[in-house]
Amino acid sequence: MATCGGPMCCCCCCCGDRESRTPEELTILGETHEEDEEILPRKDYESLDYDRCINDPYLEVLESITHKRSRRYEVVRWIMVFAIGVCTGLVGLFVDFFVRLFSQFKFRVVQDSVEDCTDRGCLALSLLELLGFNLTFAFFATLFVLIQPVAAGSGIPEIKCYLNGVKVPGVVRLRTLVCKVLGVLFSVSGGLFVGKEGPMIHSGAVVGAGLPQFQSISFQKIRFDFPYFRSDRDKRDFVSAGAAAGVAAAFGAPIGGTLFSLEEGSSFWNQGLTWKVLFCSMSATFTLNFFRSGILFSSWGSFQVPGLLNFGEFKCSDSDKKCHLWTVLDLAFFVIMGVVGGLLGATFNCLNKRLAKYRMKNVHPKPKLIRVCETLLVSLVTTVIVFVSSMVLGECRSLTPPNDWNNSTVAMQVSSSDEVNSSIKTFFCPNNTYNDMATLFFNPQESAILQLFHQDGTFSPVTLSFFCCVYFLLSCWTFGLSVPSGLFVPSLLCGASFGRLVANLLKSYLGLTHIYSGTFALIGAAAFLGGVVRMTISLTVILIESTNEISYGLPIMITLMVAKWTGDFFNKGIYDIHVALKGVPLLEWETEEEMDKLRACDIMEPNLTYVYPHTRIQSLVSILRTTAHHAFPVVTENRGNEKEFMKGNQLISNNIKFKKSSILTRAGEQRKRSQSMKSYPSSELRNMCDEQLAAEELVEKEDMLQQMLERKYTPYPNLYPDQSPSEEWTMEERFRPLTFHGLILRSQLVTLLVRGLCYSETQSSASQPRLSHAEMSEDYPRFPDIHDVNLTLLNPRMIVDVTPYMNPSPFTVSPNTHVSQVFNLFRTMGLRHLPVVNAVGEIVGIITRHNLTHESLQARLRQHYMTS
Repeated sequence: MATCGGPMCCCCCCCGDRESRTPEELTILGETHEEDEEILPRKDYESLDYDRCINDPYLEVLESITHKRSRRYEVVRWIMVFAIGVCTGLVGLFVDFFVRLFSQFKFRVVQDSVEDCTDRGCLALSLLELLGFNLTFAFFATLFVLIQPVAAGSGIPEIKCYLNGVKVPGVVRLRTLVCKVLGVLFSVSGGLFVGKEGPMIHSGAVVGAGLPQFQSISFQKIRFDFPYFRSDRDKRDFVSAGAAAGVAAAFGAPIGGTLFSLEEGSSFWNQGLTWKVLFCSMSATFTLNFFRSGILFSSWGSFQVPGLLNFGEFKCSDSDKKCHLWTVLDLAFFVIMGVVGGLLGATFNCLNKRLAKYRMKNVHPKPKLIRVCETLLVSLVTTVIVFVSSMVLGECRSLTPPNDWNNSTVAMQVSSSDEVNSSIKTFFCPNNTYNDMATLFFNPQESAILQLFHQDGTFSPVTLSFFCCVYFLLSCWTFGLSVPSGLFVPSLLCGASFGRLVANLLKSYLGLTHIYSGTFALIGAAAFLGGVVRMTISLTVILIESTNEISYGLPIMITLMVAKWTGDFFNKGIYDIHVALKGVPLLEWETEEEMDKLRACDIMEPNLTYVYPHTRIQSLVSILRTTAHHAFPVVTENRGNEKEFMKGNQLISNNIKFKKSSILTRAGEQRKRSQSMKSYPSSELRNMCDEQLAAEELVEKEDMLQQMLERKYTPYPNLYPDQSPSEEWTMEERFRPLTFHGLILRSQLVTLLVRGLCYSETQSSASQPRLSHAEMSEDYPRFPDIHDVNLTLLNPRMIVDVTPYMNPSPFTVSPNTHVSQVFNLFRTMGLRHLPVVNAVGEIVGIITRHNLTHESLQARLRQHYMTS
């Protein structure tokens, strides 16, 4: 059995044709397509076990569960969900408090310095002070990422992969949470164009993964005897709830958080999980709201501040009777803005993808100091541009009386109009005027968003254009640095400035004075953010909840849909791009229609590594130490069927008559694939095709690939290692029929060996000790590695009975099952391994996640076209 062998199967056809190779094979051979010359090294990610293993220990647990105990288990689950929401809200409170503290201190010191140096001509000293703050904060942010590299970025791609069923190393560790929280605190305070909302989603997911376990791998002393939720399936549900709680805490949008977890994250969902995720999101929102309201306004229990990012209340001035938030005629402009936002988002993603590839090739392989220098360089450039543009390019605009503001009464729904006035910067401007560029750049990003949303006629077109371009370029450069960084707030700022620019132009050149500038800023923010991340349902609800204005539902939804359709015409969303760059075998929602030309037998791996129901310890140890597979079929050799297949044209089994030609066997499948390779000048297995290659260099490369494949997929058809396959064996002897009985995981086999479960030849298998379900899962999630286990005390001739611990009834498919059906079964049920069993109960291959990736299916489809 092969967990990652789909793309590198030793039975691929026509290695002479470069189009038939997968990216992995091309990387091994040192060959790449010209258009994909930057193919990056790919990593074999493990899958998570979301399917239940219904073996004897599990059934014993079910028999012992009473109705009262089942209710207690459900109560504990709800308590954990509530605790995850509360803890996620407290994490958001911690980040917001210190970001606000550091930012206010930095801006106050620099602003005082600028005011003092305006007359004395020492602005260079003010710039040095700002550089000192930002470079110091950026250095600390990078330092935490060097401690835990997976803490870099927003974390949304990694959580998306985890919920899709891929195990990303270290993504939900406690050390990751600590480095993520502290890192994003310094990166946001350091003036980098990043947000704290994306990392909040990752932080919530880590809280969801770790809190119900009551133990930590990073900190070994944190370990309690808590027997609940000891499986990937339970952890997945809690991670889904934690990710939703992170969104809810960031935007004050519990319903949007639930939909985000469903749309962007979770691949497997059920009705009961929906209610728990919503409850967790509500807990996070109101926990954060309760404490922030008390800390900021000394109004404990009033719930005035829903989330970390609040858009305020959109409201026309009472004196302007002709003002409307939006009209039907505005929808035409919103559609155009959606198209432009999709184009800008596609451009952003394309540039960031090229930059990420450059970093993976030229920055990450080098010493860690290079990453620190890159972060400091970006911080230096950002600080200089912000400072110089605020001092030189800003225009002095007249102060508008508070009564004329679009939203003077609740300008931020968080602060009074006095605080709005305090966010206005008057650098180098006379009385009753202020610097519009400095007002945007020399404020926290949340304040800049509120300025763009709720002040009318206060920013010049030049300022808005420059601000939009600077944020577009510097955000693209910053996203992917070795710092924790979110993309929501920079995208919202870039889009909001674009929307305000459109509103100003419509007022100035088309005379549309009735339009509400704040609405256009909001639609512009939605258009650009939608063009970058390509989210629709959840982002619509998040923006509606953040604005607290249901009437914006239709224009936001239309804008996001248009932006997504426009961007999808050119490339994928930013998170999907980074997932692909990491080489993660992510499964999309569905396959393409043309993939139904393939069947399960076309994509499965026929070279199996298997075990017998009763196997000697020396054989198990040999298999575990010489393979990297994570599950093994439990089989018995069906020699009776083998003779029938070799003699007659029909097979009679259980009074059912089958035609030999209609039943797929392992030997037949292997022979078919070998024959298909003989039709081409060269192949992956030259010793089977008997073809001589002309070029000596190509021969050497093919030998290298052949050795890797043969070493990886050597079958184990016998009980004893000394009776391994011989070169003189025929195809039928090497691939004899195997009756399938079940599936057993590597972790289960290692646990059985570590605990010494075995019996001697002179005893019955009933004498073998039994393990309970709790003992089997005691070491979760870090099971022992076979190479680290001391097995010197075990007698290699002893026998292990694996039948009580295998899964006797896993999901299986027929060899003739269409790929779309295989894909839907694999994805919706959260499988890790899918055996392919023929009509007489014999296993002929196995399908894993790597066999169902888009790249692998495309390679198989090319082979299908070439052999048909």
